[in-house]
Amino acid sequence: MTRKIIAPIAAGVLLAMAGSAQAAQRSTTFQVTANVTNNCLIEADTLDFGTFDGELDLFSSSDIRVRCTNGTAFIVNLSTGSSGSYANRTMAGPGGTLVYNLFTENTSYSTVWGDATGTTGRLGGAGAGIRLGVDRQQLDLLGVAPVRLAVGAQ
Repeated sequence: MTRKIIAPIAAGVLLAMAGSAQAAQRSTTFQVTANVTNNCLIEADTLDFGTFDGELDLFSSSDIRVRCTNGTAFIVNLSTGSSGSYANRTMAGPGGTLVYNLFTENTSYSTVWGDATGTTGRLGGAGAGIRLGVDRQQLDLLGVAPVRLAVGAQ
């Protein structure tokens, strides 16, 4: 869907009369138009669990920010990452593999943020405008790396 924005603008023209010391002022109007398409821009900060030592569950949070043209509905899906499964997302590094997951809420950490398949959930909203730094909507990204599921972590 596109919306057309039209703004009338008055343009003044100063005309110099040939051979005269006096100038006449004339004006006219014209239109300025633009087609605004429905669009969303998304950005996210790094979710950093810090250092895993095998003693305590790690909890972390980050933000996902969405800016959409006014009234544009949006839904944010998260992929399974490299693990291929929403049940246990994994990250690998020099110290081994660590199981973690991402959630839509922090009261019970029961709804895994995914793409609405199975028992996964997702978050969304409606755009309030797309001005940089002004109209963004913030979604909380919550992560847990539980010790009981630490597979191969050293």
